[in-house]
Amino acid sequence: MGIAVFVAGVLLWGAAAGLLVPRAAYRLSVEAGAPWRSACPSGHALTGPARGWLGRPRCPGCAAAPSAAGREPGPGAASRPGRGPRTGRDGAYAAAGPPVLATTLVCLALGAGVGARPELVAWLLLAPLTVLLCLVDRAVHRLPDVLTFPLAALTAAALGVAALFPGAGGSWPRALLGGLVLGGCYFLLFLVNPRGMGFGDVKLALAVGQILGWYGWPVLFAGTFAAFLAGAVHGLTLIALRRADRTSPIPFGPFMAGGALAGVMYAGLGLGAGLGL
Repeated sequence: MGIAVFVAGVLLWGAAAGLLVPRAAYRLSVEAGAPWRSACPSGHALTGPARGWLGRPRCPGCAAAPSAAGREPGPGAASRPGRGPRTGRDGAYAAAGPPVLATTLVCLALGAGVGARPELVAWLLLAPLTVLLCLVDRAVHRLPDVLTFPLAALTAAALGVAALFPGAGGSWPRALLGGLVLGGCYFLLFLVNPRGMGFGDVKLALAVGQILGWYGWPVLFAGTFAAFLAGAVHGLTLIALRRADRTSPIPFGPFMAGGALAGVMYAGLGLGAGLGL
């Protein structure tokens, strides 16, 4: 496969998948117990494929009337089902650039680290869902079951298929075991300190453990250590800047995802040359 075709394919996939992330992130970024959002910040119903979950970052109504976002909604807009009050989080709905850029860069990093191996398809499938999880966790400090459990199942299925092809760089049984081991470790941390480790992180660990375990136990340990190290540095930095204290909650999902990405890139590069691009 030519390097130009390979890079172009990864780039196009990342950009296209990233365009679907902002709307889903907006709809899922609600407090625990609240219904998923069904209308945009201006009150337009979110319609489209998959009951409105898939679509452009901005709804057709807002795209047709760009100035509507700057006007106050009508008297009945706040009472529309699934809309809720306008908050600072609504601004993320129209900001498609960062999610698209993040998804594209993650896909490019995976392509550069893993190369043309069968598991790259699995990583590229998981990338937009992982970015989506990170955005939701950052916005409302929660990792919804509607994302974490399907992500774990998709990881197992995608790696199972990848293992059937020659040239795969990992082990599917070890990946499954890695998910159980890391999930169990996170569950123990949750039992010991539930205020410091959310149960959403435990569920996300089922997927992260499979991703890292695919390449081996040293990679699983290294990726997990990287996540905790990055989270600790971030927390200490916020405390030093007086933007948080020792009891302030910090979304850990993005650091788990970052540790998984670092582990995959390290393992992929370590698997050597001869990727046959």
